[in-house]
Amino acid sequence: MRRLDRITLKQLRALQAVAEEGALSAAAERLHLTAPAIHNQLKTLEDLIGSPLFERDGPERTAPTPQGRALLDAQAEIQAALTRALGTVRALDAGASGRVVLGVVSTAKYFAPRIVARLQQEMRDVEIALRVGNRTETLAALARGEYDLTIMGRPPREPLCDAIPLAAHPHVLIAPADHPLAALPLAPREALMAERFVMREPGSGTRILAERFLDDLGEGLQARTTEMSSNETIKQSVMSGLGVAIISAHTVAEELRSGRLAVIRAEGLPIVRHWFVLTRQDRAPSPAAARVRDWITRNVHEVFPTLA
Repeated sequence: MRRLDRITLKQLRALQAVAEEGALSAAAERLHLTAPAIHNQLKTLEDLIGSPLFERDGPERTAPTPQGRALLDAQAEIQAALTRALGTVRALDAGASGRVVLGVVSTAKYFAPRIVARLQQEMRDVEIALRVGNRTETLAALARGEYDLTIMGRPPREPLCDAIPLAAHPHVLIAPADHPLAALPLAPREALMAERFVMREPGSGTRILAERFLDDLGEGLQARTTEMSSNETIKQSVMSGLGVAIISAHTVAEELRSGRLAVIRAEGLPIVRHWFVLTRQDRAPSPAAARVRDWITRNVHEVFPTLA
C-alpha cells in the first residue's frame, strides 16, 4: 500500500541527487551524507510508493524508471513552489503585499524591464522578480511552476495555460544599412538564398520561425547559416556584414530608427505573431499576480515598443 503522506523532502532530494550525479557516493558527497544513508532513503521511498525508482544493472543504479521520473518531476515542482513561497514570505516581511515572479522569453527582455519599472511605480506594495530565458528554458520553468506570470509568443500545449493576447509581434529580415536588397520593393528568392542567415540557438522561438521561413524559401535547397546565442550578437553580426537575419522587430526598433540596420522586404514577410501573458490553468493566480496581469493587459500600448 502506498503511503504518500510519509514521503519526505529528504527522500526526494536524495532521489534527485542520485539521478543527477549517477552514483550513490557522488550523491552522498553532494548532500553531505553517507552512501548507506542515501541508500536507506531511496529504499524507504521505494517501499512507500511500491515501485522501483531506478533501472538496475547489477548493483549499480542507472536511469530513473518512469515511476522515478514522475517523482523527480514532483520534486522540481515542489522546489519551485517552496522557492516562490519563500520569496513571498521575504516580501511580506519587508512590508510588501505580495511577490510576483514574471518569466519572459529572451526576445521580451527589450521591453520587460520597462514593464517592471512601471509596475514598481504603480504598485509599490508588490515585489516583482524578472526571469529571462529562451523559449525552451521558459517552457521548462513554466512547467515546474517557477513563474506566476509568463510573457511569450505561442502558448504551449502543456502545461495548459490561460493566455491573454497583448500585442502584435512582427519578425523582420534585417540587413546592414547599405545592403542592396534593402533598397528593393521586394527581394527575389534567388538573391535571398545567396545570403548567409544568422540564426539563434536551438530552442529559441525566433530560430523556429527562421527555419520555417527558410524551408519555404529554399524549396528543398539548404541556406547557409551561422548560429549565434543572443539577439545582441545577431544584431552586431548583421551590422558587421556577416549576413542577414530573421529577428523580432521589437529587438531592433532602435537600430532601424537610427539607420544602423535596414529591413529587407520579401514575400512572406514580416512574419506576424502575438505576445501573450500566461497563467497556468491548474493554479489560480495570487491576488498580487492577478493585479499585475490586469495592469499589463490595460497598459499594453504604453509598455510595448512602438514600431514604425
